[in-house]
Amino acid sequence: MQRLVMSDSLINDLLALPVPGVDGMVLGEIAEVKLAAQGYRIDIRLGVHFDSTKTALEAAITEFLQARGTTCELHWQCEVLAAKSLQSQKMNAISGVKNIIAVASGKGGVGKSTTAANIALALVHAGARVGVLDADIYGPSQPQMLGVGGQRPELAGGGRILPVSALGLQLISMGNMVTDSTPMVWRGPMVSGALQQLLNNTNWDNLDYLVIDMPPGTGDIQLTLSQAVPVSGSVIVTTPQDIALLDAKKGIEMFRKVDIPVMGVVENMSTHTCSNCGHTEAIFGDEGGARLAAEYQVPVLGKLPLAMDIRALTDAGKPPVAADPDSAISLEYRNIAHKVALLLWQQAVQGDAGPEIVFSND
Repeated sequence: MQRLVMSDSLINDLLALPVPGVDGMVLGEIAEVKLAAQGYRIDIRLGVHFDSTKTALEAAITEFLQARGTTCELHWQCEVLAAKSLQSQKMNAISGVKNIIAVASGKGGVGKSTTAANIALALVHAGARVGVLDADIYGPSQPQMLGVGGQRPELAGGGRILPVSALGLQLISMGNMVTDSTPMVWRGPMVSGALQQLLNNTNWDNLDYLVIDMPPGTGDIQLTLSQAVPVSGSVIVTTPQDIALLDAKKGIEMFRKVDIPVMGVVENMSTHTCSNCGHTEAIFGDEGGARLAAEYQVPVLGKLPLAMDIRALTDAGKPPVAADPDSAISLEYRNIAHKVALLLWQQAVQGDAGPEIVFSND
């Protein structure tokens, strides 16, 4: 059988092929063309577990080669890499954790914890290894949301603890260490110390992503996190309401000041559809998330409705992505998680953490 031959120019054109879904990334950054038994093979290193990315890239490569009358063997390897950021150059990573995603909001009541839980579950559904750290020390909610309320973490020796297993996630939360009615009457330094212990004294088991459910606002926890560990990126959750947007702006400004990339905005409670008549209405305003994202030049990662199912399933300890991963709501959460994973992959490959910003005292 005659060996297939590809010219250098054809190989260069192939390696310049854009990677679908990742702005500015080309095949040559994640692949290598090698000689094979009957021609050539392409070894491709995927940095996300989402099948749709592999399918789209495989289709693009196949179409390119078929149009030029040639073929290649495709060999795939999937490994999530640690994203590069300005923070990662200044501090050590947490043992057993590749990427840290902070899910935050400027104010409470916008659905941040629900969004964090479903993003984490969507990443697990795609095949990644994921943990959740409930950093809301005063009002932890993740144990209840993930169906492990009242379950205590086990000790691993040496003052270390094992995360609780919850719906395929590794979870640690103050909510697993106290009763539902125990208030955390602590001053700021005590809360900051507790967060650092949860971060560093937990035996995280080879996580691709650690999703941190942040408390609302821009206080001690946010500052401690930025100074303690390299956060790969942040997701801002808001409703379209003007008051929520004002506080969300403060959250974005805070992350930028501490060199944490803002990956995008999730607009929660975007619309409500009446279960009786089917009328859809933007109760909290229209396109507020889009205006916020445009102002700060970040993408809108997704828009979630104000829906009974989200509240009911989450209260029952099995959020939508776990209860029905193929529902319309779950697909939106999975789409958000996919975009986050792609952005972190881009940071890992290209080191695109944004410019270093210097702030004055005015």
